[in-house]
Amino acid sequence: MPVRRPRTRLLLALAAVILLADLATKLLVVASIAPGENIRVLGGLLYLTHLRNVGAAFSFAEGFTILFTVIAVAVAVVIVRTARRLYSTGWAISLGLVLGGAVGNLLDRIFRDPGFLRGGVVDFLSVFGPDGRVWPVFNVADSAIVCGGVLGALLALRGIDFDGSRTGARSTAETS
Repeated sequence: MPVRRPRTRLLLALAAVILLADLATKLLVVASIAPGENIRVLGGLLYLTHLRNVGAAFSFAEGFTILFTVIAVAVAVVIVRTARRLYSTGWAISLGLVLGGAVGNLLDRIFRDPGFLRGGVVDFLSVFGPDGRVWPVFNVADSAIVCGGVLGALLALRGIDFDGSRTGARSTAETS
């Protein structure tokens, strides 16, 4: 039987790629698109814009930036602590996406205006219409968090644990 290895490196590498992509795209947007400007791409399927979000996803709860900062720190700590006992490739991908996205948005909340722990997250992708008219404006970090969350939910529904075993298979073996 082959030796199983923790998927910690995969999780951290994916988180680093997401974080770097998020930082690079946000720096590019801030440097090249004026706030509120809309650039039509792909025949109007996508618009590049420059908005600041001081709330949660979809600008929800805009007065609670510090709370979202604390939640993002807690999520990052839990994921990093979980990484040591992670043997499932699927869970490593899921948690790597969430970790990279959470840290990307966390850095905005810490370092961007209007100030420490109250910063506005740079959002710049608007689909089907400018300024979030059809769908709320988002960024690379938001996309990674959502994709990681959906993958995690699918893995949980399938009964796949962090160690790669199946919950249903284990409980069946225990009752036999």
